[in-house]
Amino acid sequence: MRVRQASFALRVVRRRAGDAAILYRRRLTASGEERLDRVAGISPLPFAAGLPLLRGAIRAIAGAGAKLTTGPFHPLDEDWGARVACYALVAAGLRNAERLHRAAANIQHADGTEAAWWLGLMARPSGKRAVRALRILVEAVR
Repeated sequence: MRVRQASFALRVVRRRAGDAAILYRRRLTASGEERLDRVAGISPLPFAAGLPLLRGAIRAIAGAGAKLTTGPFHPLDEDWGARVACYALVAAGLRNAERLHRAAANIQHADGTEAAWWLGLMARPSGKRAVRALRILVEAVR
């Protein structure tokens, strides 16, 4: 699958503190053109804690030998894109690496349809409560 065909795309960037990622989602503009819009960023600590999830998402499309490299966009399908988006929104602002790793593992094994449902709840203007609820469910917080 190419990036132009993918519903989601992940871009890995290098920062002083370490590697980070930015997740994009394909949407239609008012004029009917498709473009990638930024969903969320994954800072270096959540990136390191969620590497198995991110690698699994990349390898689901590109094959078992795919590597998470900086620079180009990595295409993601709908299920894995929703999982990574949920992880990115849940991990925003958290600093406990052990809990972030646990949250990534729980989201990795979640159903793609369920992740899409949670993403829809979190994307609403009143989505802060949904983010808090999912943080509790995936054991990112106590």
